[in-house]
Amino acid sequence: MDAKLQGYIDKLNALNFKEMYNGDFFLTWEKTDDEIEAVFTVADALRYMRENNISTKVFESGLGISLFRDNSTRTRFSFASACNLLGLEVQDLDEGKSQVAHGETVRETANMISFMADVIGIRDDMYIGKGNKYMHEVVDAVTEGNKDGILEQKPTLVNLQCDIDHPTQAMADMLHIIHEFGGVENLKGKKLAMTWAYSPSYGKPLSVPQGIIGLMTRFGMDVVLAHPEGYEVFEDVEKVAEENAKKSGGSFKKTNNMAEAFKDADIVYPKSWAPFAAMEKRTELYGNGDTEGIKALEKELLAQNAEHKDWACTEELMATTKDGKALYMHCLPADISGVSCEEGEVDASVFDRYRDPLYKEASFKPYIIAAMIFLAKFENPQEILKKLEERGMSRIFE
Repeated sequence: MDAKLQGYIDKLNALNFKEMYNGDFFLTWEKTDDEIEAVFTVADALRYMRENNISTKVFESGLGISLFRDNSTRTRFSFASACNLLGLEVQDLDEGKSQVAHGETVRETANMISFMADVIGIRDDMYIGKGNKYMHEVVDAVTEGNKDGILEQKPTLVNLQCDIDHPTQAMADMLHIIHEFGGVENLKGKKLAMTWAYSPSYGKPLSVPQGIIGLMTRFGMDVVLAHPEGYEVFEDVEKVAEENAKKSGGSFKKTNNMAEAFKDADIVYPKSWAPFAAMEKRTELYGNGDTEGIKALEKELLAQNAEHKDWACTEELMATTKDGKALYMHCLPADISGVSCEEGEVDASVFDRYRDPLYKEASFKPYIIAAMIFLAKFENPQEILKKLEERGMSRIFE
């Protein structure tokens, strides 16, 4: 057997992730350290197999259902790529073309789309208190459908971004960091700055910064959350980060000073997000159908953002990082000053210098999603990886 693939299998044999079988993936901090490591390991194994022309199709048929309630490029195509990698066909649920508009319940919709579905991927990130709750309603519905004999299998749910966490993004970011620094064992003591940055648009979800502080604090790193006053994230997620840091031997700190966060940082992640209080208000206004209130809030938030145009990832700030060479990260698309906007999150020269690493960062997401599906669908994924290699089927005909 291929030595490198055997190494991934050996690593999986040393981990306890049995609870992931037939499970779902909502939030990273609901998973154990072994389960998180299992996702990284399977993602690396699947990528290695694809790069070495070994077919990873473990389904001869079946559907992956995607539901995006917010615009998406990377995550949408990553989900489709992940499903295809495993042999599933993707069907997008367009609620505007479904019976949801006619009052179809969550329970009914979830069962009707799941007769031959093995996975459901949902992005529902715009409204506080709604997205994660909706995902749980879907899982409850298909679990009951399977129990009652309506569905032959319970589809696995993968959170493609909710109001609380963006697990596929955070885990793709983390796997990128692991590879960039030569292994998870090299991350202890590294400083990561998750900072707010100015954007000329409003209403960006909080789930990216929350996902980052909720995951990166598990690896012994010194994580700093920086933002102007008024741009706080969920208090519950901050508590998760604090507990993670205590357990891992790292630290979690907050500051209202971007320069302080960047000072001697090994990794910087400047990214705009909306104030938590404003997102709560926005959710209430949309729920009440208050269009005038929404317009007024948009105007208010754009003006609030404009007070902090100095919160930008500049060449000057990058020079203050560790040896002036911190790893710059972003979930993309970034607001690039002088390119996508007049003034934004990052200087064009900084972005251009890190363009290739940024694209590599994004490239981990399909494999992370595929690994989440793989671990939920197979009780013994080590054996499945072995059988795939033994089968010897090429992805591309030779």
